[in-house]
Amino acid sequence: MKTIRKITCIALVLCLAMAAVFAGGNAETSAKKTYKVGICQFVQHVALDSATQGFMDALKDALGNDVTFDNQNASGDMSTVTTIVNSLVSNKVDLILANATPPLQVAAAATGDIPILGTSVTDYETALDLKLTNGATGINISGASDLAPLDKQAEMITELFPNVKNVGLLYCSAEPNSVFQITQMESYLDKMGVKHTRYAFTDSNDVASVTAAACESADVIYIPTDNTAASCTESIRNVVEPAKVPVVAGEEGICKGCGVATLTISYYDLGYTTGKMAVDVLKNGADISKMAIQYAANPIKEYNAELCAILGVNVPSDYTAI
Repeated sequence: MKTIRKITCIALVLCLAMAAVFAGGNAETSAKKTYKVGICQFVQHVALDSATQGFMDALKDALGNDVTFDNQNASGDMSTVTTIVNSLVSNKVDLILANATPPLQVAAAATGDIPILGTSVTDYETALDLKLTNGATGINISGASDLAPLDKQAEMITELFPNVKNVGLLYCSAEPNSVFQITQMESYLDKMGVKHTRYAFTDSNDVASVTAAACESADVIYIPTDNTAASCTESIRNVVEPAKVPVVAGEEGICKGCGVATLTISYYDLGYTTGKMAVDVLKNGADISKMAIQYAANPIKEYNAELCAILGVNVPSDYTAI
């Protein structure tokens, strides 16, 4: 009888041990991979806010609660950009989203290991001082570009203002991608035989005075996808509206604030595209160094009905009101 009880006890212990092993194995098998994504947005304005939201939505749609975000905004201050990026690197996030060119440049200098995706970046070769190979950077960086067709934007200026004599090119000289766009725009205006003059501000402090100088000699102003301008549309409008000088803008947010028309992309869609790239890197193990830069699709012509009415600008039927 004792022998039977002993055998029974041993069997029970073995069963419990096996159950524990299987339970542990199942726990390990069922454990899900979670991801922490760091976001550094350069400044708060409609375009960049939309891109960040699209990026986060794409990751949430694909990964649900398995992804968390450390979402920080630098409020246009470069020292804050550096602080944010360094904290993300120190915290060993799984991926960094650099929203706009300055965070991309700082992140590129801060880490060569953590995958970095840019969004709302116009030209990656200019921003990173490299040449793309098959559309890819060859380093731990890829992303999506917000470059709308600049030749079509130049054509928009003459379409709306066929008698234009001088286009004032208003931009921030501290933003490399703004300089890139202005240089490209100059070449298109040259081909069209339209005179143009640069009016550059260095930061938000001289936006109003530089805009006033542009209004003195330009009969139309062009503003590219410029972060400083996008943050100062009220100041710009306070100058151009009483001066009766229309602004053609590089994107919807600037147009809504101080412009009459734009050929714009959807920044939400741009961010969503970048988010899908992040999913491919995090979940599928895609090699970011070989991922081609993505470009926004289907830019649309839009107009600011209020300012067009105030300035007496007639807009063709294929433009959509913002």
